[in-house]
Amino acid sequence: MEAIRLLLAYAAHCGFKLFQMDVKCAFLNGIIDRERFMWLNHLVYVDDIIFGSTNEDLCADFAKLMTNEFDMSMMGELNFFLDLQIKQTAEGIFIHQEKYAKELVKNFGPECAKPMGTPMHPNIKLDKDEHGRDVDETRHRGIIGSLMYLTSSRPDIIQSVGVCSRFQSKPKESHLSAVKRIIRYVLGTIDYGLWFPKTDSFQLVGFCDADFVGDRIDRRSTSGMCCFLGKSLIVWSSKKQATVALSTAEAEYIAASSCYIQFVNSEGQLADIFTKPLIEEMFCKLRTELGFLISSLFS
Repeated sequence: MEAIRLLLAYAAHCGFKLFQMDVKCAFLNGIIDRERFMWLNHLVYVDDIIFGSTNEDLCADFAKLMTNEFDMSMMGELNFFLDLQIKQTAEGIFIHQEKYAKELVKNFGPECAKPMGTPMHPNIKLDKDEHGRDVDETRHRGIIGSLMYLTSSRPDIIQSVGVCSRFQSKPKESHLSAVKRIIRYVLGTIDYGLWFPKTDSFQLVGFCDADFVGDRIDRRSTSGMCCFLGKSLIVWSSKKQATVALSTAEAEYIAASSCYIQFVNSEGQLADIFTKPLIEEMFCKLRTELGFLISSLFS
């Protein structure tokens, strides 16, 4: 999903349309120097290709070339991919999961539920609730998994879903109640999504933060981060730290380190799209800013 959002952000920045092709059959080609035996039944791999250009004539030529060489079909302008609904306009690109969200609410939402204004109450502190009433573990995990997939375009629920996902083993009524509140929030925000505007700005900018000993069970802190490419939000996360921080400065340092690691991991994906000088410029600035942040924590 991160790679898809990177491509969409780049397409919005450059102002070109993206198209989609369906690969009906894909085979690995190579020279075989000895006799081989393979099971061929059901050996079919189905996948899609996304491509685009500022010149739509080149896109048409590419599609014609691919359909002549391979068993593929042109699906037209990109508007649906991996449950992501994509709307391309001259001003930018809007991605959302309205269809998926409606199905999620229909399958798991309480009947006649009233939408909630927030995914989680600000004062709630979930714990194991060992004396609480047990609920269906399989159904609870199914709801959590479905909500996790919805976070592909909904960073507004990532923190709440992350907290609830910590109690998938032996869930209690209190945990299920917290999950149902998220669903009721989704019910009132079905059409929410991400807007990738067409702008001249295309710098890589990151933000990170951390609470301090926020978990009531093991007293570990939670790191949060987000990354913008220009004005397009492409990466976000909310994750409990692996170790117990002994100070707020240490918790912030761990969050900053995790943010930096995430950006370094994105460098390979960015290199597939952008030119090398632009990548070096973007990451040079990022390393300088994060280095200053980490130094300031201990000054």
